[in-house]
Amino acid sequence: MEFKLEDIEETFNGEIVNRISNNEYLIKIQDKEHHIQILNINSRGMEFVLDNHYHSVNYVENQTAEMKIVLDGVPLTINMHSKLDEVVYKNAGGSDAGSIQINLRSQIPGKVVSIEAKVGDKVKKGDVVCVLESMKMQVSVKSHKDGEVKNLKIKEGNSVNKNDILAEIE
Repeated sequence: MEFKLEDIEETFNGEIVNRISNNEYLIKIQDKEHHIQILNINSRGMEFVLDNHYHSVNYVENQTAEMKIVLDGVPLTINMHSKLDEVVYKNAGGSDAGSIQINLRSQIPGKVVSIEAKVGDKVKKGDVVCVLESMKMQVSVKSHKDGEVKNLKIKEGNSVNKNDILAEIE
């Protein structure tokens, strides 16, 4: 996933390489591996040990792809992924190769925040079908092709897993 710090031109790439245990991970940031252990995490922030150094994060404000935090006393604004909608759309079948595919699937686990289409609606490729919330970010899930919504497999407030069918579009 791509991250960008406010006022810094460089973009940072980060990913989880391996889950060691329930709260320990091997992560990669800018092609360098790090060991992280999550000590405490809640709606206000988190505490963690990164490469044997303790850190504390307080969440200040969280929007769709931007988060304002205070890390070890230093305020930061992080653009968590400016292209997240595009990634979800592409992985949900949003390409010419996916035009035969009927099922619109979730590429992330999350909670259904809103449903923008209903059964019988005509949708165009790229139209928002629903909005999911995952890790405090809201992600618009877009139709992978032109067609008609034949069935919705979701309800507002319900949770979905990765690869769950959200809608059938024919």
